Amino acid sequence: MSPRPCFIGIDLGTSTCKTLALDAEGRVVAGASADYPLVTPRPGWAEQDPELWWQATVETMKAVLARLEGWQVQAIGLTGQMHGLVPLDAGDRVIRPAMLWCDQRAAPQCDTITESVGGLNALLALSNNRMLPGFTGGKFLWMAEHEPEAFARMHRFLNPKDYLRLRMTGVHASDVSDASGTGLFDVRRRRWSSELLAAVGLTQTHVPAVFESSEVTGGLSADVAGLWGLPAGLPVVAGGGDAVMQTTSQGVVEPGGIGVTIGTAGIVGGAARNCPDNRGGLVQVSCGNAPDRWHVMGVSLNAGGSFHWLKETLEPLTSGELSFARLAELAGSTPPGAGGLLFLPYLMGERCPDIAADGRGAWVGLTRGHGAGHMARAVMEGVLFNMRAILDLFAEAGLRGQKLRASGGATASRMWLQLLADVTGRPVATVSGASEGGAFGAALLAGVGAGRWRSLDDAVQVVSETDHVEPNSARASLYEAMHPIYKTLYPALQATFGRLALLADRKVP
Repeated sequence: MSPRPCFIGIDLGTSTCKTLALDAEGRVVAGASADYPLVTPRPGWAEQDPELWWQATVETMKAVLARLEGWQVQAIGLTGQMHGLVPLDAGDRVIRPAMLWCDQRAAPQCDTITESVGGLNALLALSNNRMLPGFTGGKFLWMAEHEPEAFARMHRFLNPKDYLRLRMTGVHASDVSDASGTGLFDVRRRRWSSELLAAVGLTQTHVPAVFESSEVTGGLSADVAGLWGLPAGLPVVAGGGDAVMQTTSQGVVEPGGIGVTIGTAGIVGGAARNCPDNRGGLVQVSCGNAPDRWHVMGVSLNAGGSFHWLKETLEPLTSGELSFARLAELAGSTPPGAGGLLFLPYLMGERCPDIAADGRGAWVGLTRGHGAGHMARAVMEGVLFNMRAILDLFAEAGLRGQKLRASGGATASRMWLQLLADVTGRPVATVSGASEGGAFGAALLAGVGAGRWRSLDDAVQVVSETDHVEPNSARASLYEAMHPIYKTLYPALQATFGRLALLADRKVP
C-alpha cells in the first residue's frame, strides 16, 4: 500500500510550539506541543530566546513524525506570534533576545515614527495601519536609540515564525500577512514601504522577501531533513501570522463572517475582498492568507491571559491547589454582573479597542460584599466587554456579523462560550479544527501549496461547526446595560495610569 499524503502545520505561539499533521480530508492525524518561558526583564517588556523556539520545534516535529508510519509528508506550513523582532548579524546569528508582540517599550518611538512621516493620516496612506507599540517598527528605533551597537550589527531581521523557516531552509522569507504586522508594510499594494523602512533606519536589504501564504518559499535543508527523517527539499510554504491564521482556521475567509479567539490575547477578525480604508487607524488591516483577500482585526493584549494572571495571583493563598476549573466554578456560582463589579483587563497595556501603552488593570466598584467569585467573574466579563468593544469598532467600519465563530484555549470551557454569547448578544459557534489553533490553518495552506486543494477557499471547506450557543436574553439585557459603563473606564482612568507609569520606575532606597 502506498503511503497516504499528509501536511504539517507548525504554530510558534507566545508560550507553546504546536505541531500537527492533517490528512487529505483535513482530519488531524497527529499532534504535539512543547512550552518555553517568556521573560519580562522590566514592566512592559517581553522577550524570548529564539533558540528555545527551535528546540521546541525539533521536539514537536520528532514527536509527530514518530506517529506518521504509513504517511507521507508532502509540505510544511508555518504560523506564529506576530510583530516580534529577531535581529540577525551577517552570519544569521541572533544578536539579542527577540522582542515580542506584547512588548510595550517602544511606544515613544512609535510616536516619533508617526510624526516623522507627517502624522497619522500620512502614515495610514503608507501602511493603512497605526504604528502600534507592539508592532515591529517601533522596536527598530528603540534598538537604534538604546542599543546602537546591536542595531549597527543587524544585517537582517525576521519575525518569529520566519526564524524557524531560516533554520529549516536557509531562506530569509516571510508572508504578506505577517509582514503586515510590522507596521512597515504597504498593505494595499502587498509590499514593503520604502518610506517607512527609511523612517526606522532600514533598507530593502534588511527585510525578508515576501510571499503569498500558500506559496512555496524553499525546501528543507539536507541537515534538517536528516535530523527529522524527511526528504531534503520538502516544500515549506510561506504560511501566515497567527492572528490572521487563526481566523483562517475558523473557516472565516469570506466577507460576513467574524471570528473571535480567546487565547492569551483576544482577537476579533473578519475578511474582506478589497482592502478597506482604516479610518483613524482604529483596527488593524492585514493582507489575508489568500492573494485576493484582506483581513481586518482588533487585537486585545489581555484576554485569557488575565484569567491566568488571576489564577497565578491567588494560587499561593490556596497552597497551590487552585485550578482553572475551580476558578471558573467560583465565577459561575456568582450572579451575572458580579454584583456591580467591573474589571478593566489592561494588565499589559492595551492595543484595541484603546491604544493604551500605559494602561493598567483595575477593579471598579469593589465593596465588602464582594468575594473571590465576584472578582473571578468580573475578570471574565471584563475580557469579553473588551471583545465587544472591538466588535463595536467593526460595526463602525461596516463589518457586521450576526454570528460569531469562536476558538482559543478559553473556549474549551462551556462557561466562556455562554458568557461570550451573553455579553455580545450574538449566537456563538465552535468549529472543527479551530481548537488546534493556527497550526491547523498552516497545515491547510501547506496542502494548498502542495496541490491538494486548488485554493484556500477549497481548503476551508473541511471546516464545519461543532457546537452552538445562543445568548440568554435576560443576561444579554443586563450586559447591554453594563457595556456602556465599562467603556467609560479607560477614558476616566487614563490620566491616572499615565501618572502611575511615571512613578513605577522611581528608585526609592
